[in-house]
Amino acid sequence: MAMPKSVTRVSKNGVKFISNVDRAQYTITELTRAALRDSAKFIRKRAVDEIRTLPGMRRSRRPYRSTQYWVRRWENDLQVGFKHGTWYGVEQELGTNGQPARNILRNSVYNNIDQIRRIQGQYLSAIEDENRAKGLIDEGEYVSPEGEES
Repeated sequence: MAMPKSVTRVSKNGVKFISNVDRAQYTITELTRAALRDSAKFIRKRAVDEIRTLPGMRRSRRPYRSTQYWVRRWENDLQVGFKHGTWYGVEQELGTNGQPARNILRNSVYNNIDQIRRIQGQYLSAIEDENRAKGLIDEGEYVSPEGEES
């Protein structure tokens, strides 16, 4: 979706009313999505680093390929998770009969809350400056790419 028209102008009896509501709403929404995307990249990197500390996962590229994030446009939220059926995904996170729960994603988020707040604050403070906000907004799709290297 492209940037909406800058203003709506209405003139009546020599008084001009200029409304930037649509543009401001678009900017706030897109900055929020960009903040969520960068937070997701950070959380995903920390989760992969933690998975790689598990025995046998040091050099494998599988942990990186098994974690994904989704920034959903309609709900305007973020989901970070594992692909279905991966040993180091669901079974390590929740645990199984013979395996204890390791809470990889949970710990990756809880241990880095301050950094996540800094990342999101960087974007949301740009609301004040329109030119800075335009530079931070990327109108691409917000889903983690397949096979991307960390």
